Amino acid sequence: MAELTAQKREILGSKTKNLRREGLIPAELYGHGIENLHLSIPKDAFSEVYKEAGEHAVVNVLVDGGSRPVLIHDVQTDPITDGILSVDLYQVNMDEKVTTHVPVEFVGESPAVRDLDGVLIKVMDEIEVEALPADIPQSIEIDLSKLTELDESLYIKDIKASISYTILTDPDTVVVSVSEQREEEEEPVEEELTPEDVVVEGEEKRAQKEEGEEEQQPGDEQRGKNKEAEA
Repeated sequence: MAELTAQKREILGSKTKNLRREGLIPAELYGHGIENLHLSIPKDAFSEVYKEAGEHAVVNVLVDGGSRPVLIHDVQTDPITDGILSVDLYQVNMDEKVTTHVPVEFVGESPAVRDLDGVLIKVMDEIEVEALPADIPQSIEIDLSKLTELDESLYIKDIKASISYTILTDPDTVVVSVSEQREEEEEPVEEELTPEDVVVEGEEKRAQKEEGEEEQQPGDEQRGKNKEAEA
């Protein structure tokens, strides 16, 4: 189990930026039935442990000569620099089950992707579980080799049950699927007119106009005769 050495701190609020300049991260440790602690943790040490444990493995925090088992509950980061601003640590009771999210690890190769040119669609990247803190798995493996046909999916209910933890996510939730490649429809290409085409098109329009005038001439002469008769 990973360990982190922390110190109690009295610097609060906006003044915590001074801690960050010294390479320390402000942290809050809390839990059911315990008093909240304001802590500071070395940035480099925390980054190394967080990379290994994530938010689903128990970490021992050493403070005031004692050890406190915690889950890294929340990590606040700077939206611009992505640097860690603060950390929330949740102290757990090793004899009581907790609810947490465990990352999905996709293993193997899908025959539907390899042989049928299918597209792999990963729907979930973590699964909610309930377990004793010591029994929380590092990850839950999903075997892609079971996807042998196009339009096939693996569901939560397809994951092998474990006696160490209980999966809380809906059994009918899709974890990963394979779909058929979709061909992109080609947009019709408009033909560009050349100068010769423009000339021909103009001549055709003039010819149609002249034909229309010739068809109208008999009618015009008749109207003229009718007017003479009326006069």
